[in-house]
Amino acid sequence: MSLAYSLDGADAAPVLVLSGGLGTTTSMWDAQIQAFAAHYRVLRVDHPGHGRSPVPEGRIEVADISRALIALLDALGIASAAFCGLSLGGMVGQWLGANAPERIERLVLACTGASLGTKKVYDERAELVRREGVGIVVDGARERWFTPAFRDSAGAERILEQLRELPAQGYAACCEAVGTFDFRAELQRVTPPTLVLFGEEDSVTPPAVVDELATIPGARRAGIEHAAHLANVEQPEAFAAAVLSHLREGVTA
Repeated sequence: MSLAYSLDGADAAPVLVLSGGLGTTTSMWDAQIQAFAAHYRVLRVDHPGHGRSPVPEGRIEVADISRALIALLDALGIASAAFCGLSLGGMVGQWLGANAPERIERLVLACTGASLGTKKVYDERAELVRREGVGIVVDGARERWFTPAFRDSAGAERILEQLRELPAQGYAACCEAVGTFDFRAELQRVTPPTLVLFGEEDSVTPPAVVDELATIPGARRAGIEHAAHLANVEQPEAFAAAVLSHLREGVTA
């Protein structure tokens, strides 16, 4: 499994990896790139079957995506990096923080959980998409991803149009990966300094999910006002500020 990627920022800067949500591409981070690239060499990755990444043939798991990301870091000669993952990307971050902590300097887990929904729900959605195409889930994504005030904005439409264009198998495979992910018994093994970041109006990650994720040893939490699941799209400045505050803690230059 290989992952498509893009790099922004100075070659000599420390690396920040950005991993996005189910149904999104690397462009979901466009509004944060200028702020992040002022301090980091920003490595954005597409999930399997998303953006420019090849479509997987069968079922995959979060561990598979995580190992593919480690292989990419190896190929690029990156020994360690800061990491910010949102939703599915945050699940990748949890796996890395527990199973490859030496590769992760600091960790932001945004709009995610140690387990989200049920396997049955995600399997049924994957089956529906394989049968009818990704367009069938766009209206539901609009409701989950954005607050009512933002749902019909140009910014929301740009992200939703990218969702419509995804290959059905790419979305479905990653959908199943989300459904099978359950890291609740592993959270105590996550060791990098962690920020749990959430949209205060995110129905996908209600308070109980955030509370559970925040049991990671030493984890701190921060909420983004007026934001739902894609908090970085809806509130880009507040999101970037929260991420940078955590990642650059103790940095003097």
